[in-house]
Amino acid sequence: MRGLGLASVGKGDAVAHLRPTSDRVRESIFNLLQNGGYGDPVDGARVLDLFAGTGALGLEALSRGAESCVFVDSGRVAGRLLAENIERARVSDVVRIIARDAQRLGAHSGDLATLVFLDPPYGKGLGARALEVVAKSGWLAERTLVVWEEASEQDAPDGFTKLDARRYGDTWVTMLEYDG
Repeated sequence: MRGLGLASVGKGDAVAHLRPTSDRVRESIFNLLQNGGYGDPVDGARVLDLFAGTGALGLEALSRGAESCVFVDSGRVAGRLLAENIERARVSDVVRIIARDAQRLGAHSGDLATLVFLDPPYGKGLGARALEVVAKSGWLAERTLVVWEEASEQDAPDGFTKLDARRYGDTWVTMLEYDG
């Protein structure tokens, strides 16, 4: 969030599989979302932040006008940092934390996500599986925009269309749209 110091793990915590999105990449993502021909998918969005870590992406979206955010992360360290950051940002009334593996989310019957941040541990193939699960479990609205951060450019899984892919240093950001 702009101007708010978030609790973080510094450069990362390999044991906890935490690798925070750099400020440069985060700013680039939001510039792309707001100026890249997608309209303004952040304002009024219902965000699903998978492999949320410290929650920096979802919290940034809230600071830019998102309506709500569901954070999903199974890590204990991540959960502690995420709770601390939500308290610092004073957004507890519009967020929900699910302490579960993003690949094992159950069926969903609430508001559907319109914007997804997907930042799995790099190189483990977890992102495509998580997208498959949330699509089949009823988490996504039609045409949901997905921002997928990985070490390499990603192909669109079944049910998704690839819109764009950009490299920022050692990070690739792949933009997808849910076809459902």
